[in-house]
Amino acid sequence: MDSQIDNEYFERYKRHILIKNIGGQGQKKLGQAKVLLIGLGGIGSTVLQYLAAAGIGKIGIIDFDKVDESNLQRQIIHGTSTLGKSKLSSARDRIKDLNPNVEVEGIEAALTSDNALDIVKRFDVVADGTDNFPTRYLVNDACVLTGTPNVYGSIFRFEGQVSVFNYEDGPCYRCLYSEPPPPGLVPSCAEGGVLGVLPGVVGCLQATEVIKVLLGIGKPAKGKLILYDALNLSFRELKLRRNPKL
Repeated sequence: MDSQIDNEYFERYKRHILIKNIGGQGQKKLGQAKVLLIGLGGIGSTVLQYLAAAGIGKIGIIDFDKVDESNLQRQIIHGTSTLGKSKLSSARDRIKDLNPNVEVEGIEAALTSDNALDIVKRFDVVADGTDNFPTRYLVNDACVLTGTPNVYGSIFRFEGQVSVFNYEDGPCYRCLYSEPPPPGLVPSCAEGGVLGVLPGVVGCLQATEVIKVLLGIGKPAKGKLILYDALNLSFRELKLRRNPKL
């Protein structure tokens, strides 16, 4: 690497490099990391942009939806000019501008039991931005079977949840909820609504946890569920234990 590229690299990431817990070696580690993002909704839009800005070397994105006008209230990676485009195409254009050094692998497909293991095992960490229970359980099970940490986030109306599952022998999502609820019991965001800025808060927390897991710094949210209440600006922490039967 020549001095010009070295200087460009330092200028882009120097606020990270100056942090003792990260430094030059930590930044290089981020540049070698591979993260899989499931879903390009409100949470995914935030997670993707901050991970790309942080210099994650490769980000896989799995989504098969198109940009709709109702998305723009919270999915800030997209815009009016991208209405009707695939979310992958819209996101790829934004990331190319934000950090052209990041490799983006778009997977324009639904995550299924047929492809989940093959996709997940190629990445170091999964960031789960899904909005439905079947996919959420599929992500969890694929992470457990491949030994991949699962950084989880979910949102509804004014409330959000964040945790790190399947990390260093910690609990998984099924340790929290062993089985999905019956169809129709829990309304989706499309049915019940969501505060537009909420996925930004939850997505930032998820992106932070991904970076901590990749670098092995701090105390990731293993064995605990973080509950965020936007109306009261409050956080609660619930302790989680691994279910020995799983």
